[in-house]
Amino acid sequence: MGASMKDIKGRIKSVESTMQITKAMELVSSSKLRKAKERAENARPFFNILYETISDLSSELDGTETIYTAKPGKLPTLYIVIAGDRGLAGGYNANVYRLLSEQPDYKGAKVIAIGRKAVEKYAHNPDIEMIGEYPGLAENLKMPLVTEITNTALRLFKERKVGRVKLIFTQFVTALTQRATLLDILPLSQIKEKRTYSQAMNYEPGPGAVFASIIPQYVTGMIYGAVTESYASEQGARRTAMESATGNAEEMIKNLSLSYNRARQAAITQELTEIVSGANAAQ
Repeated sequence: MGASMKDIKGRIKSVESTMQITKAMELVSSSKLRKAKERAENARPFFNILYETISDLSSELDGTETIYTAKPGKLPTLYIVIAGDRGLAGGYNANVYRLLSEQPDYKGAKVIAIGRKAVEKYAHNPDIEMIGEYPGLAENLKMPLVTEITNTALRLFKERKVGRVKLIFTQFVTALTQRATLLDILPLSQIKEKRTYSQAMNYEPGPGAVFASIIPQYVTGMIYGAVTESYASEQGARRTAMESATGNAEEMIKNLSLSYNRARQAAITQELTEIVSGANAAQ
């Protein structure tokens, strides 16, 4: 019984140590979440307007085909995949991986991996070709690196080495809800929306030229926005996971303490019984 009590006490100390770590990670994620959420919310209006501008320009082309609206044919797809730089975030990373693996053109695709976990996941994957890796980008987001990713994607698309460019990221809904999302970036042949103000606008030297010149800004904006959304989602998912882990640790400590007290009471009862038995035998 004494050995059992010792084991239980050791487990309690181990769980308490783990709980201190999960609690600390929860607090850190909460602090990072506030800043990440603010950055994502501040970025949304610009990218919404950018998308509306692309929609307007696309409707002004009147069916004229450009390199950015050409049909993809049987060319492979380029996926820009955004995952986390660390684990312990519940299903955050796994949901991104699952979404990519469910795509019908997954095998033979090309991948630009953003986030250390994405790089580790696809670095040695035989089904795809990783052509770019950017660990640590989300936390220290820098526009030159986003522009570099855009240039790589546009170069492959213009050279007809890929027929589609798609973005897989996690959309931040609330601190408790995040949604793995697939976004088509190129080609833009699906954009049909007609803006109410388009007839009052003139494009010089023409809609096609303006359309082609603004595409790099559009792609950069979509990637930048997706990275900010994903980073906020990662912090929210980690905070939720660590909060749940801390609660589970507290419940485990409670149950172990109860088991320890029962074992201690049983040991005391056994000792008293042995003393009484020995006293009766001596009489």
